[in-house]
Amino acid sequence: MSRPTETATPMDALLAILDLEKLEENLFRGLSPQVGWQRVFGGQVIGQALVAAQRTVDEGRYVHSLHAYFLRPGDPAVPIIYEVDRIRDGSSFATRRVVAIQHGKAIFAMSASFQYDEDGFEHQFDMPAVPMPETLPGERELKEKFLVHAPEAIRRYWERPRPIEIRPVSVEHYFSRDKLPPTQDVWVKAVGAVPDERHLQAAILAYLSDMTLLDTSLYAHGTSVFDRKLQVASLDHAMWFHRPCKMDNWLLYTQDSPSAHGARGMTRGSLFDRSGVLIASVAQEGLIRKKATE
Repeated sequence: MSRPTETATPMDALLAILDLEKLEENLFRGLSPQVGWQRVFGGQVIGQALVAAQRTVDEGRYVHSLHAYFLRPGDPAVPIIYEVDRIRDGSSFATRRVVAIQHGKAIFAMSASFQYDEDGFEHQFDMPAVPMPETLPGERELKEKFLVHAPEAIRRYWERPRPIEIRPVSVEHYFSRDKLPPTQDVWVKAVGAVPDERHLQAAILAYLSDMTLLDTSLYAHGTSVFDRKLQVASLDHAMWFHRPCKMDNWLLYTQDSPSAHGARGMTRGSLFDRSGVLIASVAQEGLIRKKATE
C-alpha cells in the first residue's frame, strides 16, 4: 500500500485510500491524502473503517447499518490503524466494532451490522420533486459564475479536485447571510468509474454521506461551515443501507436539520437514485460552537 500519486485522478486516489493494508488478523492500516487539510475528512474515516469491517465478514453478507463516533481529530500526516472486533457471527447477522487509532489514542469508533440478502416487506418515502442534475449548473459553471465573488474559504473548497461532484439544487445559502430554512437538496455523483463490487460501493457511499450535512444545520442561523468564528466538527454519524446501488449515476441527497441546541446541530439525510429509489438514510449530530472572543 502506498499513498496515491499526484497524477492519479481524484477517484483513483479515493480507491487507493480505501484499499487498506492488512497488518495482522483484524488489524489494518490506512493512509490519508496529502491535500493540505489540517485534519482527516470524516467521510474518509467512515469509509476506511467500513472497509476494515467488511474484510472480516463472510462472503455474501453486506452492511445494512453503521453507528459511529468521532472522538478526536485525525492527523492526515500519519497512518490510521483500524482494529476490528468480531462481536458476533449469527445465522443472519454479523456485528463488528472498529476502533481507529492514531498516536496511541482512539480517534473514531464504529459499530456495523451485516446481513445476507433476503426478501421481506417493501415500502419507502417518495423522492422530493427537484430539478434533475443536468438542468443545474455544473461545478465548472459554478466556479466561473460565482467563485470570483465568493469568500476565500468557499473558493478553496470548490477549486479543490474531488472524487465526488456536487450540484446543489440552490446556491443561495453559499452567498446569503439571511436566516434560511434548514433544508437542502444536493445531487452527488462519483467522478470516474467505481468498480462493480458492493462492498466498495457501500464504502464510497459512506464516504460521501459525510459531505454537506453540517452545512444544513447552520442555514437557520445565517452562517456556514466556512465562518471562521465557528468551531464546527462532526460528533457522530449513523447510516442505514436500504438497497444496493451502483455508483455510476447521480444520487439526490435531501437533508433537513430538525434541531440545534447546546452547541450541537442535528441533520437527517436521505439518498435516492435518480429514478426515486431510496438507497440509504443518514443521521448526524455536529458541533456548531461559537469560538470564544476576547
